[in-house]
Amino acid sequence: MLASSAVAQTPMPIIVPAMTPATTHSPAAAAVTTAATETTLKVLQGIKAANDEILKQQTATLEKLDEIEKAANELRIYSKRG
Repeated sequence: MLASSAVAQTPMPIIVPAMTPATTHSPAAAAVTTAATETTLKVLQGIKAANDEILKQQTATLEKLDEIEKAANELRIYSKRG
């Protein structure tokens, strides 16, 4: 009688280290980031205000040019009649 016995082996356990955060933010770093963000926001708001002012000036200039164009067209019409 031939008997073969298989010895069951348990695989070696795999140990995975716990995940740690890549970076830690200190309260001081958070304060610096917040201050930088606030400064950037203020600068951007200043730029937006300047752009709005330029847009108002451009709109006024375009309106003046439209009025000049209308006046020029009227002059052409009157000069042809005359």
